[in-house]
Amino acid sequence: MDCHDYITVEPERKRGQHLGQEERGAIQQLRKLGYSLRAIATKINCSASTVLNELRRGTPTRKSSRGRAPEYSAKRGLAVYKANRMQSRRHHRILYCADFINWVVDQVRTQKWSLDVCVGHARLHRQFAENNIVCTKTLYNELAAGNLPLSVFEVPELLKRRASRKRGREHKRLKGRSIDERPAIVDERVEIGHWEADTVIGCKSGKEAVVLTLVERVTNNYLAIRIPGKNSESVIEAMEELRAEYGDRFSSVFKSITTDNGSEFEKFSTVENWGSSIYFAHPYSSWERPVNERHNGLLRQYIPKGVSIEKYTPADVLRFADELNSRSRKRLGYQTPEELFDAFLDSLYAA
Repeated sequence: MDCHDYITVEPERKRGQHLGQEERGAIQQLRKLGYSLRAIATKINCSASTVLNELRRGTPTRKSSRGRAPEYSAKRGLAVYKANRMQSRRHHRILYCADFINWVVDQVRTQKWSLDVCVGHARLHRQFAENNIVCTKTLYNELAAGNLPLSVFEVPELLKRRASRKRGREHKRLKGRSIDERPAIVDERVEIGHWEADTVIGCKSGKEAVVLTLVERVTNNYLAIRIPGKNSESVIEAMEELRAEYGDRFSSVFKSITTDNGSEFEKFSTVENWGSSIYFAHPYSSWERPVNERHNGLLRQYIPKGVSIEKYTPADVLRFADELNSRSRKRLGYQTPEELFDAFLDSLYAA
């Protein structure tokens, strides 16, 4: 009985494909039979120039005028073809961007910039010619391949994993108005003046200084204030200092503040007496304050986990925040939070 699932006729070679072992064997035999270049090309369905190039690859160079002329060998042609293919790979772009790569390495190590910030900042300010800059993806690929003079531990953001969003536990009592009551305009990030707050601790054991952090959701302007302890009194004292700094404009600068349910924010609702709206995220739902959590992670580049904050002065903590505010951000079009927030204050006080 005939079987219709198999064929014995091999598919015809398509023009444009590289020559295979069978085509090279055909060239060798047809050449011995005296076929011309065009006749061989017609037989194996390729151009005459392809046959000529293959003959040149597979024919050894004649060393003297004596004896027979060297003939084409399909085996030799295949070997030369494979050797050429090994050398035909595209060279890494970073080999032609040494100045840019050296600058990136310096920014990562001294300024703690991410690779993407380096690329965006360099392009925005035209520090290098466009053909001397590689894209963010290329930099991360070269880092993963070990072709950059950096280790993955010098780019800590690369090692972070996205945390799963878990629903908060309902049994813990909120210390004020729920985030569910917060206006929708806050989520849209179109109006400046809405902040997120939290505290950053050093050592978990013992009573010591912590850092009160606030970040503006639109400009990403970051405030970091060293306070004596993780308690409500220290938090309120820090907020009173901010109120004294901005005076009558406090409620315009801090239109709303969203914080978590930590014990240090037990009395935070009193800030509403100054004209600001205070909201509390659901318990165990840090993802509801994403901007603040993100920036607290950046602060860990300066204050690692487990290191006592007592080792840092209030001036040190303020300097860390200033460095973060002077860092270009992709979400801001590679502008800095400092530039955008200063422009907001200028317009506020001008009005």
